[in-house]
Amino acid sequence: MAVEDQRAPGRTQGRRRLIIASLVVLAALGFLVVRGLGNATLYFRTADEAVAQRQQLGTERFRIEGTVVDGTVKGMSNAVAFNIESKGVRVPVLHQGDPPELFKPNIPVVLEGHFQGDAFASDRIMVKHSEDYVAKHPSRVTVPPSTVP
Repeated sequence: MAVEDQRAPGRTQGRRRLIIASLVVLAALGFLVVRGLGNATLYFRTADEAVAQRQQLGTERFRIEGTVVDGTVKGMSNAVAFNIESKGVRVPVLHQGDPPELFKPNIPVVLEGHFQGDAFASDRIMVKHSEDYVAKHPSRVTVPPSTVP
């Protein structure tokens, strides 16, 4: 006499669906973690370092820092072109999108993007603020509570 399987067919199918759903959720979470870590590990280079390492950087996404060169800012439709400089080395930049309000010549900026041809193609501009700026314009800058004496 053969032993019959006592499991109900609905239970096996339900368990299989639960396992598949769990795997999909884990895969999605893994993707989000890897994506988040990828953004957190962007290389950071000053303009002079980026030019010196241009061959190695290729078209890889990274952050570049420099000071906006006076007289080079040219606004376009949903874009702005300008040069940044660090230690006498200039890099032409084409930024897609509107720059932040505090963007102007002679201020340090950090850009995210990659080299494209002779220019740096940027899609994010972060304006750097010095301690002097914070002291002169306290209402324009939010200081985290842990840094207030």
